Amino acid sequence: MNDALIDSFIEYLVTERSSAENTMSSYSTDLKSYGLWLDEKGLNFDKADYQTLAGYTAVMKETGLKTTSINRRLSTIRQFYKFLLDEGVIEKDPSRDIVMPKRAQYLPDVLNVNEVEGLLNAPDTSNPLGKRDKAMLELLYATGLRVSELVKLKLNNINLGAGFLLTRGKGGKERLVPMGEKAIHWTKEYIETVRPSMIVKKSETLFFSNRGTAMSRQNFWYIIKRYALVAGIFRDISPHTLRHSFATHLLTGGADLRSVQMMLGHSDISTTQIYTHITSQRLKEVHTRYHPRG
Repeated sequence: MNDALIDSFIEYLVTERSSAENTMSSYSTDLKSYGLWLDEKGLNFDKADYQTLAGYTAVMKETGLKTTSINRRLSTIRQFYKFLLDEGVIEKDPSRDIVMPKRAQYLPDVLNVNEVEGLLNAPDTSNPLGKRDKAMLELLYATGLRVSELVKLKLNNINLGAGFLLTRGKGGKERLVPMGEKAIHWTKEYIETVRPSMIVKKSETLFFSNRGTAMSRQNFWYIIKRYALVAGIFRDISPHTLRHSFATHLLTGGADLRSVQMMLGHSDISTTQIYTHITSQRLKEVHTRYHPRG
């Protein structure tokens, strides 16, 4: 029964809310994890109550799951039970009074300017794949795009003459982001000299894999990790590290918070404010290290 209810919910997301594929995949994964736990207790979704959910929350904490992951799962479960309530499957929503765990304040890892330069210069631009990778890295750092936004770019999303790109972020919200001269140069170089030879069949997709298929998030994840090693960056980084670095370097350089918020596509400026804490921490570290009374 649990699987059938999950399938009904996913179908609802597709037909009624036109949810993105990534959203449906994460919802399905979260609910199946919850469903397996219920199976172990001999329960179905419609028989769970507040105490059941409180117990599941406690188990997630005990297994060391991050607060952000716990909150995402609970948010999914809340939406799921709201759906079951609306469908008449349950008479009372057991998730209504569940309190989300407070998110721990953390500072995202960022690269310094020299590390970014090393990473961006790591691709060998004497070959086609190196040019493609160079364009993607330059574009990611210049715009602060999420990796999912980067790999979904189409040719008509790029205006090289105006120096802007159009992307669609979370919630389907569109935003214009300036590209910067180096990103414009390498994107143009890729489009003119590399992309035509990578296309297997007609497509508006901007970035392709070496098999002629659209670049995936997973592919680019491996690419950036490989170039990090080439650049001598041995700590764990991801495409999101460049997004964090983009925002931090802008604010350190004097950009206003509102402009950075718009470029990142944050709906709430409080999300962007985390980067002001990073810049403040950096200043404190410099003061402590170099001031005679630090």
